Amino acid sequence: MTTGSSLLILGQGADPASERGVSCPGELPPASDPALVERARAAKAALGDRLFVLGHHYQRDEVIQFADVTGDSFKLAQEAAARPQAPYIVFCGVHFMAESADILTSADQQVVLPDLAAGCSMADMATYDQVEECWEVLEDAGIAGDVVPITYMNSSADIKAFVGRHGGVVCTSSNARRALEWAFAKGSKVLFLPDQHLGRNTAVLEMGLSLDDCVVYSPNRPDGGLSTAELRDATMILWRGHCSVHGRFSLDSVNEVRARIPGVNVLVHPECRHEVVRAADLIGSTEYIIRTIEEAPAGTAWAVGTELNLVKRLAGRHPDKTVVFLDRTVCFCSTMNRIDLPHLVWSLESLARGEVVNQITVEPETAHYARVALDRMLALP
Repeated sequence: MTTGSSLLILGQGADPASERGVSCPGELPPASDPALVERARAAKAALGDRLFVLGHHYQRDEVIQFADVTGDSFKLAQEAAARPQAPYIVFCGVHFMAESADILTSADQQVVLPDLAAGCSMADMATYDQVEECWEVLEDAGIAGDVVPITYMNSSADIKAFVGRHGGVVCTSSNARRALEWAFAKGSKVLFLPDQHLGRNTAVLEMGLSLDDCVVYSPNRPDGGLSTAELRDATMILWRGHCSVHGRFSLDSVNEVRARIPGVNVLVHPECRHEVVRAADLIGSTEYIIRTIEEAPAGTAWAVGTELNLVKRLAGRHPDKTVVFLDRTVCFCSTMNRIDLPHLVWSLESLARGEVVNQITVEPETAHYARVALDRMLALP
C-alpha cells in the first residue's frame, strides 16, 4: 500500500513552478539529542497545571506529542482562552497564532513562542503600512465607503486591528463564505487580505461571483497595479498574498496523481490555486481534511493538498487507506518547522525555572481593535 512517505524527495532547493517563498528541505532531521524527549516530559511534569501546550496540525511529530490540544490556529487560540487557570501558554505554531492567543487570553496569562523566527510568509505579505496605503488608494478612487475589509486569520495583529478599525471582520477557511455574506450585507465591495486564493475560491465557487468580478491588488506596484476604473468595477479586491506551501500545488500535480493512482480522491485546502481547487474532488479547511480522511471507507485512496507533516500523520493513523501528498516534491512549511524539540525543551525548562522567554505581547490598542474584528467573526450567524 502506498503511504504518505512514499514520495519523491527533492532535497534542498526550490521548484521554479511554485509560487514565491517555497523551500523544499526534504526529510526533517531527527532531534539532535535523544535525551530531549525525557527533558521535555520532566519539564512539563514540573509545571503541571500551570502549563498549557498548544500544537498546530502542521507541527512535526516530535513536538506534537507534547501538545495538550491540537488544532488549527483559531481553535487553539480559543482553547488557550478557555484555560484561564494556566498562566503559561506555549504555542507550537507561528507568530500570528501566538498573537491571537495573547489577544484572546487574560492579562494574567503569558503566551510563549518557542522560536521567535517561526513566522508566516503569507502574513508577512501584508504589512500595516502597505494596507494603509491601499486604503488611501481606495479613498482616492472614491470607493472606500463601499468597501468592507476582511482579513484571513493568517494575518498579523496589526492587520486584524486595521480591519477592526474599518468595520471589517476576521475569517477562517471554514467560515470565509459567512464572512463574505456578512460583508456584502454592509457594502458592495470587499478588500480580502492577505490570501488571494482563499478569497477568490470562496467568492467564485461558493458565492457565485465570476473571475471578472475579482482584481488583485499588488502592494509593491503603484496604486496596486490597478486603474481607478478597475477598482470601481471590481467586487472582490484580492491582496496579492498566498501560502507558500498550498501555493505550490499545480494542475499538473492533480493530473499526475490521478494517472499514478487510479480512483484517487483529491482533497485540497482552499488556500490552493483556483485551477487546483476546481480540479479537486473535495475542498476544505484543515479540520475538514482530517475529518474526511477519518470518516473515509477503508481501501479508499486520497491525495491531500496541504502541509506534509499533517499528511504524513494522517497516513500513519490510517494504514487501511492510501494517503499521499498531492505533489511528488516534498515540501514542509519551513516556518512551522522552526518549532523543533530543542526550542520546545528550552522554553519549557526556562518556564520551570520561573523564567518567561519569547513572550508574545500585543500592544493594548492593537489588541483592542483586533479583538473587535475577531468578536465580529464569533458573532457571524
